Amino acid sequence: MRSPATPTGRGWSVAVFVLVAVVSLPVLAVASKLLVPSAEVWSHLAGTVLATYVANSLWLMLGVGVCVAFGGIGTAWLVTMCRFPGSRTLEWALLLPMAMPAYVVAYTYTGLLDYAGPVQSGLRVLFGWHTARDYWFPEIRSLGGAIWVMSMVLYPYVTMLARAAFLEQSVCVLEASRTLGCRPWRAFLTVALPLARPAVAAGVALALMETLNDFGTVHYFAVDTFTTGIYRTWLGLGQPAVAAQLGAVLMLFVLALVLAERISRGGRRYHHTTGRYRRLPQLRLTGFAALAAQVFCLAPILLGFLIPAGVLGLWAIEGGAERALAGEFLPLARNSVILAAVAGLAAVTVALVLAYALRLHPRPAVKSGVRLASLGYAIPGSVIAVGTLVPLTSVDRVIADMAQSTLGWSVGLLLTGSIAGLVYAYVVRFLAVAVNGVEASLGKVTPSMEAAARTLGEGSLGTLRRVHLPIIRGSLLSAGLLVFVDVMKELPATLIMRPFNFDTLATRTFTLASDERLADAGAPALAIVLAGLLPVMLLSRTIARSRPGGSP
Repeated sequence: MRSPATPTGRGWSVAVFVLVAVVSLPVLAVASKLLVPSAEVWSHLAGTVLATYVANSLWLMLGVGVCVAFGGIGTAWLVTMCRFPGSRTLEWALLLPMAMPAYVVAYTYTGLLDYAGPVQSGLRVLFGWHTARDYWFPEIRSLGGAIWVMSMVLYPYVTMLARAAFLEQSVCVLEASRTLGCRPWRAFLTVALPLARPAVAAGVALALMETLNDFGTVHYFAVDTFTTGIYRTWLGLGQPAVAAQLGAVLMLFVLALVLAERISRGGRRYHHTTGRYRRLPQLRLTGFAALAAQVFCLAPILLGFLIPAGVLGLWAIEGGAERALAGEFLPLARNSVILAAVAGLAAVTVALVLAYALRLHPRPAVKSGVRLASLGYAIPGSVIAVGTLVPLTSVDRVIADMAQSTLGWSVGLLLTGSIAGLVYAYVVRFLAVAVNGVEASLGKVTPSMEAAARTLGEGSLGTLRRVHLPIIRGSLLSAGLLVFVDVMKELPATLIMRPFNFDTLATRTFTLASDERLADAGAPALAIVLAGLLPVMLLSRTIARSRPGGSP
């Protein structure tokens, strides 16, 4: 019997449509620009740079997708299912590059590897070379350099979600594969990896969406993509309608990725059919195998975190980090952490409602609503910010008119340029991050558990609270951390929508770097990293203990 306090199926659907309407307003505001005639500008783009935008964007997607999938899956499996010296530390250390903004990593490696940097200067001294014609050295400011930098920063998306998926797997299926003669490597390929496919696909999709939306790295490396084209068209040519239309093409890239993966699944399902959760069997590696595992896991940490952090530390010392951190950067850190925490909690809450309603009622209308609400991640932050300003300004005008006509008060702008408006833009921008993780985790819970809860008198809300949340809490925390770190690093939306005289670590870093004050930018960039370290470690610890039946 359903509890009277439990939302009905209609209640969940209504909640979905209300949330979708609120979250999709900025996206629809941007989409409305698609109706603006702009044939002349499109003809100019097609004859000059459009082919370059398409080619570079596709190569970026291919290169980053392959790298993050290979590195993320491999590292997640090694630290989850194997034991070797240092594996416990690597469990959380593999997530450290998430705290590094890609454009900051691009700055550090350019300083290290360009012609005047210490690496090439040392090689010229060591081998007696005099000019660049005397030797060949890979160009960091290139498409290949952008793929490398982004891969080193974005692989934790796959590592985190894949590790959570591996931890949620049942021992029974692994034991069954071993009794059928599968060695550990074959069991990984034929059993564990297919079961983790939704989580892996979600991680790769998030990394690719972040790749397509990146502006700082590709702009600094002079790689023309759709994102740089949007900024140039908007700010350089003064054509916001065409910029929005380029953003729509960018959305098509992401939608094609998601649809291709879902179609390739066919009718297969990935939930477990047993509640037998025991301690995961772990393979103890020794000798060369242990050394290879250490190198494989340490390499991305070294390249994606330790080396850039070391360079930033040197720059911070050179720029007077003690004086900076003792003054303005502590308030900046406070602003950034509060914004990121509030936005992360709000995004996960909205994502949980959307994903659970979709699980209960996978009707076309609900599916379309959830997908519409998730489109914000495919749109550059500056476009989302402008799209957010449109409805907020309209609401502010309505409130101001009502206050003036009824009370005689002049209230001004309440939402536009406020913290609430900024958090709203963050949720619109990063909701897909939370939805993908929550939906993938809910998909691993067998429907028989819901049926058993219903036969015991639980409604949908009680089933969510008592059955699903204990199982998926690791994935919920993963989704929350992804949003937290993304908000800490978010730049364009913050620059446009922040309140007057309100700065974050990201905006201060960008301002200093834009002025070529890289040494001064080291301190706020390091503060972004430090603010994200504790959540990363706590989250890794919680994920490791979130497995039903005990921690690994």
